[in-house]
Amino acid sequence: MNLSEMSKEEIAPLLEIEKQKFTAFKSKGLKLNMSRGIHSVEQLEISMPIMDIFHSSAEMKSEDGTDCRNYGNLTGIAEAKRLFGELLSVCEDEIIIGGNSSLALMYDSVSRAMTHGIMGSTPWRLLPEVKFLCPVPGYDRHFGICETFGIKMINIPMSETGPDMDMVEKLVSSDETIKGIWCVPLYSNPDGIVYSDETVKRFANLSPAASDFRIFWDNAYCVHHLTEKENKILNLLEEAKKAGKEDMVFEFASTSKITFPGAGVSVFAASKANISYVESILKYQIISYDKLNQLRHVRYFKNLDGLKEQMVKHREIIAPKFNLVVNTLSEQLDGICRFVKPEGGYFVSVFVPDGCASKVVSLCKEGGVTLTGAGATYPYGKDPHDSNIRIAPTFPPLAELSEALELFCIAVKIASYEKAL
Repeated sequence: MNLSEMSKEEIAPLLEIEKQKFTAFKSKGLKLNMSRGIHSVEQLEISMPIMDIFHSSAEMKSEDGTDCRNYGNLTGIAEAKRLFGELLSVCEDEIIIGGNSSLALMYDSVSRAMTHGIMGSTPWRLLPEVKFLCPVPGYDRHFGICETFGIKMINIPMSETGPDMDMVEKLVSSDETIKGIWCVPLYSNPDGIVYSDETVKRFANLSPAASDFRIFWDNAYCVHHLTEKENKILNLLEEAKKAGKEDMVFEFASTSKITFPGAGVSVFAASKANISYVESILKYQIISYDKLNQLRHVRYFKNLDGLKEQMVKHREIIAPKFNLVVNTLSEQLDGICRFVKPEGGYFVSVFVPDGCASKVVSLCKEGGVTLTGAGATYPYGKDPHDSNIRIAPTFPPLAELSEALELFCIAVKIASYEKAL
């Protein structure tokens, strides 16, 4: 039965039952952390053979003869550019291979814009105000970058096809202080939404008032499918080229969720003009990124098919966990909350009744399960409805995940019943 259709007389005894369950649950002494989407031990084991690629007598030269132990190749070795260029469907001269973190590349991109501007524009630090559009719910670390630099963030509602493009187009075209927008276009964080072809085309054809406006296209989950159906999105950079607006696009990706989260390879893709400009500043920041790690990844995967085979192994481990979340929420919380069933990515986004998310997260912590903080999926940590909760099911074993979900459902019911009363 839908909670909104129940009387207070019906709800009150149900609340007491859940409170009793909660008291019993606390006695278990659980200590589970589901606050971030991190690899389980089983997933880390998948990538262990990459450690066997190199040994002390191994050949460590790239295909052009570069000794990868030494300085040089600022933007990455050729074979790494070829592999990851194929992953993102971009040309080798439209790509920079970075260190172990795409987040660092995003941070650096904003930092460069603050200190140097973008391709001749006024440095953002000299402007009275800088704004970013932020589709919500979204990725907390994107919002954290903006907050670090004092960039004002504007919430953009998400739909099942992506951000509200009417709102995006109106704001971008009318306000030159809007310099960027954060996007996770395939399996968005946390909702798992896949941007439609129309959405991508509308992004490619934006007419921003600011010449230095950039679309921060965080393609973090480009091969992270949870089903045999592999969703695809249009290539934004290619679509922007058709409109003569390729300079608007900054695209990012990494192998953090493919090999080792702390020792992967990151990728920055953009127009040739953008790449040239970034390189002109980057050369004063770093001589080269970790070419040995680039070479290690290329030799391990060999090609894009090898990389995709790795993702099938990940899917076989984590898909049952996502199925458990979906099935449990469907059985236990139908009529109380809503959630998006993801077909890829790393999260399940749950919307509890307005005003209840903070209480749910607090109850779970009291019961021994740490979740992502309520409000984390919104700029400044402020969910205007106090409704969204991001569940990250990848790390715990199935048995522990089942216990955590049991507690989560109890907490949702308690918070929702108390709110209704």
